[in-house]
Amino acid sequence: MKKSLKPIKEHIQDFLDYCEIEKGLRDNTQENYKKYLEKFFYWLRQSKLKTLLPHQLTPDHIWSYRLYLSRKPSPSTGKLLSKSTQNYYLVALRALLSYFVAKDIFSLPPGKISLPRADKGQKIVKFLTLEQISKLLASIESKDAISIRDRAILEALFSTGLRIAELTSLNFEQFSSLKNKKDMELSVIGKGDKPRVVYFSERALDYIKKYLEIRKGIENVNTKALFINFRDKKGNSDPRLTSRSIERMVKKYALLSGIPIFTTPHTLRHSYATDLLNQGVDLRSIQEFLGHSNIATTQIYTHVTNKRLRDIHHKFHSDPDKK
Repeated sequence: MKKSLKPIKEHIQDFLDYCEIEKGLRDNTQENYKKYLEKFFYWLRQSKLKTLLPHQLTPDHIWSYRLYLSRKPSPSTGKLLSKSTQNYYLVALRALLSYFVAKDIFSLPPGKISLPRADKGQKIVKFLTLEQISKLLASIESKDAISIRDRAILEALFSTGLRIAELTSLNFEQFSSLKNKKDMELSVIGKGDKPRVVYFSERALDYIKKYLEIRKGIENVNTKALFINFRDKKGNSDPRLTSRSIERMVKKYALLSGIPIFTTPHTLRHSYATDLLNQGVDLRSIQEFLGHSNIATTQIYTHVTNKRLRDIHHKFHSDPDKK
């Protein structure tokens, strides 16, 4: 083990390069690590520890940081961080300490950072009804390149249950032979580099075909990306739409259509899974559709059908004491 003479913060770029090259982590995972570590670096500055070296980090520092995470309200919401959100920040810090171990840099072992228990209670899935989905889609007037692209994106999200990172990773060539197809299945690489097949409905493909016609007519677009930023005026070599751009787009149409403000691209994934459950699809199949490694992850959707089944039971099950 060697002692580094660089402060902890100055290792961030080497850490991100390590995540990419040696760990093979996706760009969005690296971005999340960077975002969560920024809070730790902010705490170091506030604590007058910005020049702290890796080997100078102690369990007392970690404890003080954990107290800060637990007691400092979020500047955006004014609320305290949930235990699960605190875990995100601590997991990122543990990953940085694991990097120090891998590079033989003397520091605190990552195992010294334990994670708090997540908040009790079942996670509540926020989803849209089919009526709300219809309102969302109807709010887009398919009259120009941007609106046709946006409709194709929303149709694709609800038809396939794609994660936003999976959608932004789609490439033009994957859809180059649609022509007379009325449905389509496509292999994508999801979380943990796990491949799965997703299915596009006829309606989703219709809008993608309309978008492709426009996409083909654009000159000087040097990109593999399927969904691109038409407003890019800087001549970027790859104007691929980012996850943030799509999140803003979904929020815009949610406001226009008057559906719940919580709507995000992931809400459409939840809505996709909920609709399948309500149509009677079994949980194992939905697990495969969503690309969940563990069936326990898919079980968060079961509460949605519990109420429906209870209502059916109350309506149709006979009470022997009543005639």
